[in-house]
Amino acid sequence: MTSFLGRGPRVSEEQKKRIPPGQYFTEKWPVLHYGSVPRVDLKTWDFKVWGEVENPSEFSWAEFKALPRKSLHTDIHCVTRWSRLDMDFEGVAIQTILERAGLKQSARFVVVHAEQGYTANLPLSVLDDDDVILADMADGVPLSPDHGYPLRLVVPKRYFWKSAKWVRGLQFVPADRPGFWERYGYHNDADPWKEERFSEG
Repeated sequence: MTSFLGRGPRVSEEQKKRIPPGQYFTEKWPVLHYGSVPRVDLKTWDFKVWGEVENPSEFSWAEFKALPRKSLHTDIHCVTRWSRLDMDFEGVAIQTILERAGLKQSARFVVVHAEQGYTANLPLSVLDDDDVILADMADGVPLSPDHGYPLRLVVPKRYFWKSAKWVRGLQFVPADRPGFWERYGYHNDADPWKEERFSEG
């Protein structure tokens, strides 16, 4: 399998073990997204949870910021082949949202809704992981607009397009619904260790 480690800065043997096949190490955090960077007014911003839940909810920015906080130290991997190691995110653990929502037994998948109609899809089994958070800070500072200010999902075990920027809500559904990039041929599962970059169908 081809290695791309030589394209980036020097990495230790320990770091190499944390970089999936076909990826290269970068110290930078590249900016990649479709469309323009949305303008956000925190006075009118809200975050919604709905669908197959017992307790649909809506949070203002102040209400969201008042939720219990969690820090996450992790590596991230982009389908465009870069990996950034040892990132620090801070935000709200996904379990906090799931517990408040009270998922129905019919909830099997989530559709992540973001600004400008963007969506990303995940099985509940992937979403409900200890390292998944709704982050508003990265490396000790608030997210920049390019990286999803004020809120983005972080799903480290999947290629980073699943970690949608500018998140505005979570819709829990009984059946899978391909997200934006999946409809354009990206792999539905997006596991970087299996190099699930593009769909074969």
